[in-house]
Amino acid sequence: MAVPLPSATPKPRSRFALRWYSWLLLTGVIVYGVAWIMHWDDRGVLWVLEGFETSAERQESVWLPDYHAVIDGKLLLGMEKDEASDIAYNPQTKTLFAVMGKNPFLVELSLQGEVLRKMPLNGWDNPEGVAVMENGLIAVVDERQHSLSIVKVDAATQQLNKADFPTYDLGPSKDQNKAFEAVTWDKRNQQLILGEERPPALFTWKSDGSQTLAGDKQKRASSELDMRNLSALAVDPRTGHLLMLSADSHLLLELDEKGGQVSFMTLLGGFNGLKNTIPRAEGVTMDEDGTLYMVSEPNLFYRFEKQK
Repeated sequence: MAVPLPSATPKPRSRFALRWYSWLLLTGVIVYGVAWIMHWDDRGVLWVLEGFETSAERQESVWLPDYHAVIDGKLLLGMEKDEASDIAYNPQTKTLFAVMGKNPFLVELSLQGEVLRKMPLNGWDNPEGVAVMENGLIAVVDERQHSLSIVKVDAATQQLNKADFPTYDLGPSKDQNKAFEAVTWDKRNQQLILGEERPPALFTWKSDGSQTLAGDKQKRASSELDMRNLSALAVDPRTGHLLMLSADSHLLLELDEKGGQVSFMTLLGGFNGLKNTIPRAEGVTMDEDGTLYMVSEPNLFYRFEKQK
């Protein structure tokens, strides 16, 4: 009598098992998607590293987690059709200077975000970075032209012509469409710090604060740029620490003078006193008291103060 052989065809999985696996897969996709949208991948490691900072180290730093928005998304009146690209603090005038990229001009603002004057930038295509230097000098980076100009601005200035000022070629970038966008003045080290948008990279260019730069720009080695793009730079005049702003990551990052990560601030609604997420943070600066100022496209102004 022949013994029937076992079937080589596996039994189909039960509908319940298939349904369970499908739900597990869907849940994983959703969690990953939310994490990507909220940029938790950019913040997770930073949050862990912050926990290792001692109390003394926090006091010697900017320590961004302690900052709270006191002006939250104020409209820059008359600039609804423009794109705020960067902002810089002027310690001599106690005012702010911002560049607008879509319709090139320089605007002077009060510390409360009131528009004081607008100065057309003739000859610039897409000014994306601004830095206040010494004696009324202001550095302006044009991302499209890959150039850095150092202009002179005083109380009587009504407009600026690029041909009237020294301009430096920033050279090619890895991604010419996401090239040099950020600049800040580092007074204590007598240099300009420049930043490429994507992939984020830092450069320095020596200067005595005049319109003459020394040598050529030098790339600054850093393995700590945990952000998707670099929108703007600022130096804390008290500690010398560097602040790096990322619009894509909704993140402001603090680096010490050796380039190590110290602290960060998320720019999402519900954090640091923000009612809503900053749409596209493009500029940041800090005054001598440690007050933070930001601008976002298209024409939003923010002021952050450290909570005691």
